Amino acid sequence: MEKDKLPRKSSRAEVDAFLSKVAATPSATKSGERGRLIFAMDATASREPTWDHACHLQAQMFEATEKLGGVAIQLCYYRGYQEFHAGDWLTNAADLKRRMTAVHCLGGHTQIEKVLRHALGESGRERVNALVFVGDCMEEEVDRLCQVAGELGLHGVPAFMFHEGGEARAKSAFQQIARLTKGAYCPFDAGSAQQLRDLLSAVAVYAAGGRRALEDFGKNRGEAIKLLTRQITNR
Repeated sequence: MEKDKLPRKSSRAEVDAFLSKVAATPSATKSGERGRLIFAMDATASREPTWDHACHLQAQMFEATEKLGGVAIQLCYYRGYQEFHAGDWLTNAADLKRRMTAVHCLGGHTQIEKVLRHALGESGRERVNALVFVGDCMEEEVDRLCQVAGELGLHGVPAFMFHEGGEARAKSAFQQIARLTKGAYCPFDAGSAQQLRDLLSAVAVYAAGGRRALEDFGKNRGEAIKLLTRQITNR
């Protein structure tokens, strides 16, 4: 990707705000229960340059939750013409990475409403502790997205919206979805891989074990996660 096309790096204030939201999100995971996390991705053509990089980062969410009894992750993605896929619930990194590396990005419009409706349906069948979404744009009606996001919030499923790039319309929509679901919004760029990895892992750990697990996770991590740990300690 050309240097002038790289999305901007998250500011410290934006990361702090994201971590504050994660810390404030109530956890519904019971002791000994495997957390359930829906991982949804935009697989349209604009994301092709960073898809392979994302495959490596997201698989590490499993590693962060191993000592907590693990987490079940369902990979969802959309691409092409109205093509939406939701896979099986996976419990190991190898299966997730294999599924992701088999996906090829295709041009098409965003289908974020389908992602939210799918998460709503899954939560009606069995508890979903969090929804993580990674995307770079939004080409849908914001009011429709907000309506479904509000329903998702009532079902207690926080949406953690990771925004690749700074496209203004997507930013506004993602922030509203995060607010309505009591989740969080955080932008990222191709140069903040360590930060994104830690933040994704933090959400997975939180889904699996709640605040105490996240506090333990942050002890040997970077400043972003240490900040979250301090916030939890002071609550």
